[in-house]
Amino acid sequence: MAENTFDIRAREWDKNRVHFDRSEAIAKRINAVIPDGRKMKALEFGAGTGILSFLLKDKFSEITLMDSSQEMINVCTEKIEEYNTPHIKAIKYDLEHSLYPETFDIIYSQMVLHHVKDYKKILYTFSSMLNDGGYIALADLYPEDGSFHGEGVEVHKGFDPDELSQMLSEMGFKPILEAKVFELKRDNGIVYPVFLLVSVAGMKR
Repeated sequence: MAENTFDIRAREWDKNRVHFDRSEAIAKRINAVIPDGRKMKALEFGAGTGILSFLLKDKFSEITLMDSSQEMINVCTEKIEEYNTPHIKAIKYDLEHSLYPETFDIIYSQMVLHHVKDYKKILYTFSSMLNDGGYIALADLYPEDGSFHGEGVEVHKGFDPDELSQMLSEMGFKPILEAKVFELKRDNGIVYPVFLLVSVAGMKR
């Protein structure tokens, strides 16, 4: 199977300080709004090299790092051994096209949703994978002009968090946080703000 873009970038990913700074800002907010998670089972969707989850490694009792890039998962697996975190596991899985058999107490992602072709479908998938009272935490770009990725890259040009929140509300979620958490400054001189949206699920019948 041919390497995808993220396979190629996996070994260099952690060398970019911006990836850590962004993850630290998001982890700080998740820590602040999510209650004691020592009995919570977490899933990071599109985990990449797992920077965010390793910052949250003491927050949750179990963490699954899920990504469709094998090389990203390889890096995660090496980190699990390096940090001696047996409560974290890394799996290569395409959640966009296959249902996953486990359920979780929180599902979170950062800068992943704009890469998902049918993002509404993945939100429904998240909803189906959550236990009663579970959380969804999404960090992504506010609407932008397409310059973040440049021409020829098929991604969504950011999101209006109010619209995402409304979609989640229609699925039975209650918003508990919507805030700008970070700013990405690119070489083109443009600053791209990043939001974090956190919602909690109601009780399932």
